[in-house]
Amino acid sequence: MRIALHAIGEIGDRAGKILLAERDLTALGLYGTSNRGGDRRTMAITELTGFEVLATDDLDAAAALAGIAADDGLSCVLAADIDPEPELVGRFEDAGATLLVGADLATGIAETLAAHEVARTDADLRLTIGWTEEGRPRRKGEAVPFPDPVGARWGERVTRRGEDRVPTVRVAVPHEGRWAGAVAQVTGSLDGEGVDRIVGVADERDHLGAIALAAGAVAVAAGAVGPGFHRPRDSAAAFLETALRMGLGVAALG
Repeated sequence: MRIALHAIGEIGDRAGKILLAERDLTALGLYGTSNRGGDRRTMAITELTGFEVLATDDLDAAAALAGIAADDGLSCVLAADIDPEPELVGRFEDAGATLLVGADLATGIAETLAAHEVARTDADLRLTIGWTEEGRPRRKGEAVPFPDPVGARWGERVTRRGEDRVPTVRVAVPHEGRWAGAVAQVTGSLDGEGVDRIVGVADERDHLGAIALAAGAVAVAAGAVGPGFHRPRDSAAAFLETALRMGLGVAALG
């Protein structure tokens, strides 16, 4: 696979290192930089011709970069969770290419953990999805049990786009420092028995963001995400499997 990477921060730089560990990667084009990298497969590029996917951690220019990818007939993976214009989505569909947005901690890792847990059982379920965001910790609100070293924290309920298969509560948790986390908690009943299962991750904030971006790029390049507009939860199994292979460590309870 040949992936172009537009990296503007630590998440993008780390994603590049993670991508270079992929056996199937034949070329990593560093788009918009003169840095050639230190691997024989890396190269500085100013054009996207010959690449399959453009991935970027640029939140401000996400839509513009997606437009450039669409112009060149490439798939595109964004860390930014944007709602693209219908015209842009149509361009990807016409080209048979993929636009994957939200390859990040919240929309990527947290939501795919939850989707995977829901898919494991036909139980009568309720779901809580939590993730950390940079900010001053709260002293009350919704309790979210992240794995150590983040630990249990207070957060605030938020509303997100899309329809849910089961009743779902989403909680954004402000947290300072370099650590971050995501968690999915499933409760309910199955055949008269109670269900209470928690799965979560906790690691360095930039590392988790990098895994999410790299996993999205590889899943798209491998054809695991169909053409058109998607978020990671639409192909949760493929996204999560790729992230686990890249080093995402998941803790489970219950």
